[in-house]
Amino acid sequence: MKKRALVLMLAAALLAAGCGKSYVESDVTAASSETVPETTAVEVTTAAVVETTPEETEEEETQEEERVEKDGKIRSYLTGEMVDVEKADRRPLAIMMSNDKQALPQYGINRAGVVYEAPVEGGMNRYMAIMEDYDDLERIGSVRSCRTYYVYFAKEFDAIYAHYGQSTFAEPYLPYVDNINGIQGIGTTAYYRSKDRKAPHNAYASFKRIQEAIGKLGYSQEYDPDYKGHYRFAGSGEEVEFDSSMEAWKVVPGYAMNKAYFEYNEEDRLYYRYQYGGPHVGDEGQIAVRNIIFQYCPMGHYATTDYLDIDVHTPQYGYYITGGEAIPVTWDKDGELGVTHYYNEEKEEITLNQGKTWVCIISARDFSKSDIYGKDNQKTN
Repeated sequence: MKKRALVLMLAAALLAAGCGKSYVESDVTAASSETVPETTAVEVTTAAVVETTPEETEEEETQEEERVEKDGKIRSYLTGEMVDVEKADRRPLAIMMSNDKQALPQYGINRAGVVYEAPVEGGMNRYMAIMEDYDDLERIGSVRSCRTYYVYFAKEFDAIYAHYGQSTFAEPYLPYVDNINGIQGIGTTAYYRSKDRKAPHNAYASFKRIQEAIGKLGYSQEYDPDYKGHYRFAGSGEEVEFDSSMEAWKVVPGYAMNKAYFEYNEEDRLYYRYQYGGPHVGDEGQIAVRNIIFQYCPMGHYATTDYLDIDVHTPQYGYYITGGEAIPVTWDKDGELGVTHYYNEEKEEITLNQGKTWVCIISARDFSKSDIYGKDNQKTN
């Protein structure tokens, strides 16, 4: 059975289970640099919840148990790699970044251990870069505004969330996270405007400014004692192996505007990113990651607006891609503010290779637009 057929079957099973309704946003007064019309939110019809909880095992090695300091280093929650304790035990920064052509390149994005790419208005995508290694960065961004779903992503990593404004619909959810908002009084502390770009593409942060803002806001930089990490990672020197997989040498999420894709390099086992017709280059070179996750989500719009309402709670399906291979997965979430977990066909939580991860949030309606190609450039999904 072809993997695309398998994933379609998973999707059909989810839809056949019945329909539910996602949460409904309340309308509040906008406090954003982006104009949002006052309106009532619309309910978004989504697939019903389907149990994907893996069978419990008696001997389950948790990431917490693996986080043992050795020679001044400890395992990163973001990449699974051994990094300096000072950075790995400090809550990461989750910062919004523009992907408008006028804002390129993104500064600091090469340092991110995890990047979320999700659509916003008008077919444009925006990034949330989650980083722990940013101590020497004097320019990070450009920084853009928040949408509701990014709040949930930041919460999953116990991150301090940096953004420059927010949509009307995101504002009620900002109290869920420790956030640094560019349009509030702290904005001039955390952010500055560059002279080589035009607004709104010229707002940037730096490590020094972010740290000063965190101090003024009184946020703790220690992980919550109950936080146990997000992903499961392979051990040092180990490689993820699949019992059954498809080749994945070129992967295309199907975004219409930036036409992004990744190409696998067998030598370093990394996926190099391309968009807008060429390499996707940050200020420190072309972006390359070890892991890619396609996470399909139901999407709708808030009533009479162009603002997307992306349901990141109702279990759905996707792909996990690494090492030139891909497998279909399902995903679900530990409650509204919990971590998202990804499961293989046996309903076992997947293990990621150590390294950087790029998560593509894709509309479930656009499943057919995302493609995976093998070494011979033939579609495998």
